[in-house]
Amino acid sequence: MTCGQTLQQRRRYWIQCAALIAAIFLVTPACAAQAAPADQTPEMPWTRDLKKYPGLAADLEVLVDRLQNNLQYPAPRAESHLLPLLPESSMIYMAFPNYGDVTHQALTIFRQTLEEKPVLRDWWQHGELASGGPKVVDALEKVYQLSQYLGDELVVSGGKENADVSGLVIAEVRKPGLKNLLQQMVNELAGKSKPGVRILDPQELATAEDKRPAWELVVLVRPDFVAAALDVASLRRLNARLDRGSREFVSAAFGQRIAQAYGGGVSVVGAVDLHRILGQIPTGGEQGRLALQRSGFADVKYLVWEHRSVGGQGISQAELSFTGPRHGVAAWLAAPGPLGSLDFVSPKAILAGTVVLTSPAQIFDDVKELTGASGAGAFATLGQSEQALKLSLKEDLLKHLGGEMTVELDEITPPDAVWKAMLQVNDPDHVQQTLSTLLAMTPFTAGQFDDGGITYHTIRIPSEQKIMELGYAFVDGYLIIASSKETALEAVQLHRSGESLGKSRKLLEAVPPGRSPSASALLYQDPGAMTAVRLGQLSPEMAGPLARWTRGGTPTVMWVYGEETAIRGASTNAAIEAAAVVLVGAAIAIPNLLRSRMAANEASAVGSLRTLNVACVTYSTTYGTGFPRQLSNLGTSGAASATSADLIDNVLASGAKSGYSFTYSPGAATNGVTPTYTIQANPITPGQTGQRYFFTDQSGVIRFNISRPATSSDPPLS
Repeated sequence: MTCGQTLQQRRRYWIQCAALIAAIFLVTPACAAQAAPADQTPEMPWTRDLKKYPGLAADLEVLVDRLQNNLQYPAPRAESHLLPLLPESSMIYMAFPNYGDVTHQALTIFRQTLEEKPVLRDWWQHGELASGGPKVVDALEKVYQLSQYLGDELVVSGGKENADVSGLVIAEVRKPGLKNLLQQMVNELAGKSKPGVRILDPQELATAEDKRPAWELVVLVRPDFVAAALDVASLRRLNARLDRGSREFVSAAFGQRIAQAYGGGVSVVGAVDLHRILGQIPTGGEQGRLALQRSGFADVKYLVWEHRSVGGQGISQAELSFTGPRHGVAAWLAAPGPLGSLDFVSPKAILAGTVVLTSPAQIFDDVKELTGASGAGAFATLGQSEQALKLSLKEDLLKHLGGEMTVELDEITPPDAVWKAMLQVNDPDHVQQTLSTLLAMTPFTAGQFDDGGITYHTIRIPSEQKIMELGYAFVDGYLIIASSKETALEAVQLHRSGESLGKSRKLLEAVPPGRSPSASALLYQDPGAMTAVRLGQLSPEMAGPLARWTRGGTPTVMWVYGEETAIRGASTNAAIEAAAVVLVGAAIAIPNLLRSRMAANEASAVGSLRTLNVACVTYSTTYGTGFPRQLSNLGTSGAASATSADLIDNVLASGAKSGYSFTYSPGAATNGVTPTYTIQANPITPGQTGQRYFFTDQSGVIRFNISRPATSSDPPLS
């Protein structure tokens, strides 16, 4: 395979994922649509658009093809100008390239295709995305505009400095004018609301008020760097380090380990100083400290993840390191070895996972020791069951299992899910005897048949929907358990023919450079097939386009290797850069969409308060006892009465609607009459379901506050 072909596969995979994400975006609005009658299948927006715009799928394929052949990604970085600037207390680090140019390339290709494809253009202007799509495009344009002022790298860090947890986002400044641009963007995003961001230069930073707790993001714009934090103090400390040219962080061990990750060129890198973080977390006294030590994770050191290009191929690598040899739970993962169970896995699998453990019996003992007194009840119950069955879980089962086990999923549509599990077995006869004893205590029906010299066992399990019949067999040192006897037969046939996933070219080509197929664990996924199945279930008309977009897609394969003092993972997954691009776009696009949703929720909350005020007055006039004693008195439950007046819908009467909670408080009753009331409407998740808090009372005036629950002293709505 040439480097050009590999790069082409990376682009193809990225675009396939993006196309599937777009398809999900199209389907999502159906969740809020009115339900169809019980005897009808609701029609999805995507289905309606495919019918309304013949040729849309073909035009989208053209767009996908152009994107996959023309996007150019940022060059790898062999060093970081930002890494030395961080505080020595940093314990979390993440660095991304500037994806602004990639975003601009994609938008240019999209617009050119719109001009050339009238069906695509008509759909974009009048279809399901006609209202929301342009807003996303506008947001991505702002991403590109902002990116032109920034350097090649964006770094996010977190740590604990002066007993305060702090976080920083920092980038180099490429040209002047950034402060004005940021202020303009913040004002546009805030609209009529108070901006949640302060933009400061060094002079303004020196006199800025440090509000605690912080309700806003603070951004420092210097001629050379731009940084953001949730408090002024963090930015002042950073500004001082920048002025004196401090480089303490890269002199520390954690900083040196991160700098090492840049060697040879890297695209994305992340790191966590787990040892320092654990050292600052209370362990619950001496008992907790000992439990952590026995687990082996008291010796954990760093978690480092990086994405780079090796020989033209994108590689993601992760490392969990320890200060000494792994022990306890940390040593359960065995050293790398041949993964023979993959010889029973179908190459059509949607998902497959393999792990090699040191010893199931030893793990049983470790769990028993780690749980101590807290697990005494569970193990006592297990002991009683073992006595009744005259079996020992450890001696009659776990001791006769090898450490390797694999789970495979071929079909995810319930109730017809197709799956297999493969367990390495050292003594098949003893394990079969144990299984027979266990099955004899169940209401299930066991059977067996022979095929090709192998004895297959079946287990019939009755259920409300249909009778399930599992199948299992012992073959060449493995116990094969499957969702049906046919699936078990297929597993053995794959093993004998050599046409399994374990022998397939697509798996062997996914082995990371410098590694072998012998590993300690493996996670295999065909993301295109899995997403296509789900979306195809929602809309059969999508099956064709999705099949074409996902055809020939590269699977996601993560290989894991257990070493003496580290656990390493590696993957040739090409979707990493796609995820980063999507995240960059989402960083701007999602706040715009959230703001629209919050505005709609706030308008709904105000409308609900007006409805409640009218309902309370109507209630008082109708029943002569003043205002209701509780909100539910205004709802409906049969004939109208003082306890269920049928004045508002039951959703509002429950106290929650459209992202807001409503708290009704009646005043003190006098002679059986309630003369006053108050109602507070608060966002269920502040900053996500709504920004403003509202208040009203018997006066009918609605008041608001943007930072806390509103009261009668707050200003009224204009």
